[in-house]
Amino acid sequence: MEGRTYNQYCATARTLDIVGERWTLLLIRELLTGPKRFGDLQNSLRGLGTGLLAARLKHLEREGLAHRTTLPAPARTPAYALTEAGEELGSAILELARWGLKWAMDEPRPADSFHPGWAVLGLRACFDPEAAAGLLAVYEFRIDDEHFHVRIDDKTIEALHGPAQRPDATITMTQETFLRLTGQHLTLVKAIETGAASTSGDAAALGRLGSLFRLPQPRSRTAKG
Repeated sequence: MEGRTYNQYCATARTLDIVGERWTLLLIRELLTGPKRFGDLQNSLRGLGTGLLAARLKHLEREGLAHRTTLPAPARTPAYALTEAGEELGSAILELARWGLKWAMDEPRPADSFHPGWAVLGLRACFDPEAAAGLLAVYEFRIDDEHFHVRIDDKTIEALHGPAQRPDATITMTQETFLRLTGQHLTLVKAIETGAASTSGDAAALGRLGSLFRLPQPRSRTAKG
């Protein structure tokens, strides 16, 4: 499986030789938000067996896309992180996410798993730099037991797993509400008005939140006419 190749002297084909196997890009997606332990990756990638996960990680190491590391204190446990080459795949994965939000995200299927933490990359994909001009703020999102946060500095964004040390604003909701928001069945303003979501913190920062992230309008891939 690891030796399959398109046998084409083409940059696209060579890239797919390296990252085109099933689960490989999703592993890179997970590592784009920071180093992860083997167990963290197992929890996020349900359906990926232990043996195949180990094989995919060895493949990423062999291809120079990931390396082993140790998490800082207090964890001090072995983990995997992306190399410079692996990190540079981030822009391609964000473009895939943007395309998927527009052309592939219909209703959840019964067998689909979902982790609110996947929104860390989604927030980066939907970020509108122009709407963040002049803004310096940290937003923390609490979706049931999962926390993540974003740091906005003028027209740039950094999205990370875990709680923020000093958030300027906090947004709290259930996973069900979050899914309705991402599925564009509910707006944040409506969620707050109805009590499905709650906020706290700096009023000015909260007032700008709604304009910072723009979900594309879903489109059908079926040709019309």
